[in-house]
Amino acid sequence: MKQNVASAIVLKRTNYGEADRIIQVLTPNHGKLSLMAKGVRKVNSKLAGSIELFCIIDITYLVGRGNIERLISARLKTHFSNISKDLDRTNTGYDFIRIINKITEDEVEEDWFNLLLESMQYLNDFSINLNIIRVWFYLNIFKLTGHSPNLSKDSLGSEFEENNKYDFDFDSMTFVNNNSGIYLANHLKILKIASSFSPSKMANIRDVEKLTEDLVPLIRTIAKTTLDI
Repeated sequence: MKQNVASAIVLKRTNYGEADRIIQVLTPNHGKLSLMAKGVRKVNSKLAGSIELFCIIDITYLVGRGNIERLISARLKTHFSNISKDLDRTNTGYDFIRIINKITEDEVEEDWFNLLLESMQYLNDFSINLNIIRVWFYLNIFKLTGHSPNLSKDSLGSEFEENNKYDFDFDSMTFVNNNSGIYLANHLKILKIASSFSPSKMANIRDVEKLTEDLVPLIRTIAKTTLDI
């Protein structure tokens, strides 16, 4: 049987039998894999401490003929331990993993691995506001799935004006000029920035925490409408 080595992020763990566990992981070069970790739930298992969530691990596995490969070894490479120290960040990390697992197929591009890796790095950094990370994450999800909202012009094809107010039209995925709208030009600027720059680079922008807090309900609704996540 062929033996492969890969870096991996754990997406899901399912108990199997009395002592085994099926591990679903995301890798940069081999897509998503389902691995049988034999005896991992035994007290003396060498695998147990290395297949946790919010970690980068190096795995060695045997490629079989079915859909589940055999995990031979796993070595902890990076543990983003700060995520588990804060409940909001822990729950957000679970959400990110769930979303990526749900909308990706087994043959998945490396960009998805990189997105999840970067997400965990930012969640692990307490200096970066959580809503900044959320806005950034969802905009990258939209970009990778081809569901990005129009952030260059409004519904009439006009440039966004500094003093105008806007609402969002989900049918056309554009912002609509509306005197009673709840979004300002600064909200749209933050969305543009978040689609091109990292959360760490956004952290020092004026009023970014309040603006991203306003935007989180919108991007979650866009995600639910377009991707059912």
